[in-house]
Amino acid sequence: MSRRRLGDLGRALWRKSRSEPVSAGFKIPALSCGGFAGTGENKCCKEGKNNSRAPNNVAATASSLPGAAGHRHHAAGKLRGEESLKKSGRAFSSTAPQIDHKTYLWARYNEMKRLVHDLIPPGVCNLLNPSTIYANNEVNLDEVDIYGFDYDYTLAMYSNSLNEMIYNKARQFLIEHYKYPQGINKYSYIPNFAARGLHYDIQKGLLMKIDAFHYIQMGTVYRGLNPVPDEEVMQLYGGSNHVPLHQVSGFYGKGPKMKQFMDVFSIPEMTLLACANDYFISNDIEYDPVHLYKDVSDAIAMVHIKGYMYKWIMADLEKYILRGDETYAVLHRLASHGKKLFLITNSPFSFVDKGMKYMVGKDWRDFFDVVIVQAEKPHFFNDCVKPFRRLDSNGDLQWDKIKSLDKGQIYKQGNLVDFLKLTGWRGSKVLYFGDHLYSDLADLMLRHGWRTGAIVPELEVETKVVNTEQYAQSLTWLQALTGLLERMQLYRDPESKKVLQDWLKEREELRAVTKNLFNPQFGSIFRTCHNPTYFSRRLCRFSDLYMASISCLLNYDLSYTFYPRRTPLQHEAPLWMDQLCTGCMKTPFLEEMAHIR
Repeated sequence: MSRRRLGDLGRALWRKSRSEPVSAGFKIPALSCGGFAGTGENKCCKEGKNNSRAPNNVAATASSLPGAAGHRHHAAGKLRGEESLKKSGRAFSSTAPQIDHKTYLWARYNEMKRLVHDLIPPGVCNLLNPSTIYANNEVNLDEVDIYGFDYDYTLAMYSNSLNEMIYNKARQFLIEHYKYPQGINKYSYIPNFAARGLHYDIQKGLLMKIDAFHYIQMGTVYRGLNPVPDEEVMQLYGGSNHVPLHQVSGFYGKGPKMKQFMDVFSIPEMTLLACANDYFISNDIEYDPVHLYKDVSDAIAMVHIKGYMYKWIMADLEKYILRGDETYAVLHRLASHGKKLFLITNSPFSFVDKGMKYMVGKDWRDFFDVVIVQAEKPHFFNDCVKPFRRLDSNGDLQWDKIKSLDKGQIYKQGNLVDFLKLTGWRGSKVLYFGDHLYSDLADLMLRHGWRTGAIVPELEVETKVVNTEQYAQSLTWLQALTGLLERMQLYRDPESKKVLQDWLKEREELRAVTKNLFNPQFGSIFRTCHNPTYFSRRLCRFSDLYMASISCLLNYDLSYTFYPRRTPLQHEAPLWMDQLCTGCMKTPFLEEMAHIR
């Protein structure tokens, strides 16, 4: 569908919300000069002219319309149908028929529904491209001379089968090393149960989604594998679904009562927590949720510490590593344009070396000016004072003092202070990519002024959902219905209240539909019903750019400038097309890069 058509849709819905026309048989023009300026439909009543053409049978309704509330000069003068008037001791009452508010409300409902249906044909929002790079801040790539990368889920993207392997091995540790009941073995991995960015209440054993304002999204609180009723959630949190700031989490997502799971590797951990909780609850076994959280976290950590994940991937690179050719294309393109490249990862050299040889080739180190492994992020980026150590060609530690970071060498540990001294790479000319908002990006943006790019693999799946006809229709009607509820709540007679309750019920059903399209338990990782999630808030705060994978860079010229969209504030009017229809995104694919994809 054309951008012009989308603009027409947005403007039509917006004009409807402002001017409040009524469906056939109840046509009411704008009733006051308190309407939106520039519509051209009315002249101010200060001119001394009566501009209303409202028929007598709707005059009584005019005063209750929201457009008339902001101005005392009604277009039709005093509306006599609202009440009996006493004049000179005599009572007068209007003989004009009264409009049934219930009929009027449903007429507005049906008209809006027809408008949404008529102006949104199939495929209306099939414009969002999963390879788009999104900007939270203005970034000019022409000013970026140095590109840095994390390794896991940045240079190397992994298949979903890895999560199941991590889950199974951690479950085994839980039973064998922590002596948990054998019955937990019956719980197989559930691929689509958890979602990134969720919070876990350690003391209550609850997994949930929290929005940017620290409110729990009702319907997304799980104890084990079962949802907790909204009434119980309110009781558990003192009569409110708000979680105080000091309880949500600390700067790195960890707090005394809450833990936020921010990286892709946390998906199997959340699933194991839910399954273990469910086992104890289902079998009526008393347990301490705090102990369970620590044991599951330790079991997951053992999978990484003991190197199981590294062994699985190295044993079957083709099964686990995705898009290796695109990683090569990105590095080759950057290096051929004279950009300096560096790698800072927490993974060991032998693992990185084998993966990079598979994706890029045996000479992969030629692309990088600096390579740092086992960096122990986020400590590497904050107050860590560990010195750099060099590894020889066999991966063994050397004892010499590091006075420079040389191309072709491999370094271990270290800290950012020494890194900056030895390289001189500072400020906005550096752009670093990583998948973990806290460990990879937060300190670099807040403390050091580097440009940051967040890798969010979930964007690819969520974009496909947003592009479906069902989502486009459901969301647009949800927004239109919400607008109707806001404007028509002035009608407070019993029949009108019943209509509004029916609309509220439909609104809740629509919210459930749009949520379930992403994830039946928790919905989108980016939004609650109407607010950004806590994850989204951190994503906007700690990343200048975000994208599904680094291969998205192949679609943009290296002198391209990313501009964040000026989305309107609540008190601002949406005037531009990309504000009216957020699904319409420009994606500047370059012809010379088409063969890469």
